Amino acid sequence: MKGILGKKLGMTQVFTPEGNVIPVTVIEAGPSVVLQKKDLENDGYEAVQLGYADKKEKNANKPETGHAKKANTAPKRYVRELRGVDLAGFEVGQEIKADIFAEGEFVDVTGISKGKGFAGVIKRWGQSTGPMSHGSRYHRGPGSMGSIQANRVPKGKHLPGHMGHETITIQRLEVIKVDAERNVLLVKGSIPGPKNSFVKIKESVKK
Repeated sequence: MKGILGKKLGMTQVFTPEGNVIPVTVIEAGPSVVLQKKDLENDGYEAVQLGYADKKEKNANKPETGHAKKANTAPKRYVRELRGVDLAGFEVGQEIKADIFAEGEFVDVTGISKGKGFAGVIKRWGQSTGPMSHGSRYHRGPGSMGSIQANRVPKGKHLPGHMGHETITIQRLEVIKVDAERNVLLVKGSIPGPKNSFVKIKESVKK
């Protein structure tokens, strides 16, 4: 398993030699720094901790600053762990760049989706409206609460609430182009989150 942290820059399109248009997302992939190696003996599991995007020292607390100094780097704004890796292939302080991936590979991208604020059941869950005619008196309601256990709302009931701003992973996205000089990946299709949001890119689990 290999992976890198990055930032979504936006979307564009590229043309194949045959003249076909491919919609792509532009991701600034790294450089990510290995902040820590976690092993079974000390931590109970194996993982590599990566950091991306420098944070000003005045904005970092002492534990963050000390943790980063062990890797001879600045405190990072975005820190995530990558499991299922070969620890021997990583060293603390090592930089990982976009050329870790190659054109034609497939990746899974994890990000936080755009927040939509408070939404009703029609927008949030795709429920149908009631009759819109005059006397209906039921247009955009949440539906029946059910006759069983009237003193509580069952878990998972589709009701109005906060929509979006969830961690989402899009699987099996093809890497169309790798720009090693500028640390940029062009990935086919869309990924979660607004522009300039942080994402985690890792090797696809579905081969």
